Amino acid sequence: MSSQDRFGYEWEKYSEILPQHEGQFLMWIDPLTAQDFRGKTVLDAGCGMGRNSFWVCKYGAKKVVAFDYDKRSVDMARKNLSTFSQATVEYKSIYDIDYKNEFQVVFSIGVIHHLADPKKAIKKLYDSLAPGGKLLIWVYGDAHKIKIQIINLIRFITSKLPVGLTHFLTYFVSVPFYIYLKLFHQKSEYLKLLKTFSFFHFHAIAFDQIIPQIANYWNKEELEELFNVLPNDHQRQISLIKGYSWSILINKNINSHE
Repeated sequence: MSSQDRFGYEWEKYSEILPQHEGQFLMWIDPLTAQDFRGKTVLDAGCGMGRNSFWVCKYGAKKVVAFDYDKRSVDMARKNLSTFSQATVEYKSIYDIDYKNEFQVVFSIGVIHHLADPKKAIKKLYDSLAPGGKLLIWVYGDAHKIKIQIINLIRFITSKLPVGLTHFLTYFVSVPFYIYLKLFHQKSEYLKLLKTFSFFHFHAIAFDQIIPQIANYWNKEELEELFNVLPNDHQRQISLIKGYSWSILINKNINSHE
């Protein structure tokens, strides 16, 4: 199974939108806030089961187009967004989007670091952005190198196993680690956050980490190089999130016609 197929299994199994998802979304999109979506046209690239678009619609976006490249994910997203008249969900690859200068806000959460050609995807997302618009991308960081090495070692095996078996095997990691989180004081901001989640939510996060074929953990210099594919007239802000991940905010020049 390809990575999008494996994520499709995840989003079909974990399709419920939880209250904690809003806090995660607002954390990932920093320095943007809920107000940045009000009255705006928005593109959600790699929407999964639609949980991020759900909050954007709640915040009063005028138009939301969400897309994913797995039909199960698209089905779940359509179900979760069915009550919002301004939302449309499409089955589409990020490499094939052909929007030009269209959306005032474009975001992609947890997608770019799983792609074989992230630069092509970044350029496609930028092209879809209207002049003066904002592009927000969230990706993994490389701060916790020992943890990353362990995850990559596990993922090297589990990404090749049947996804249902991988889901079952995840319990052998998620159960003891969740007990550890609950019993002991955590210094890491990220672990403090995980400690507040239900086991169901935590297990879904653990499962998400070990199913994809590709997972990149980037440092700031690598991100700067990745985003150099964009025109020189854009403004760029890279923010460290909870010490373990990055948000990259791109402001497209108001006079740009790229």
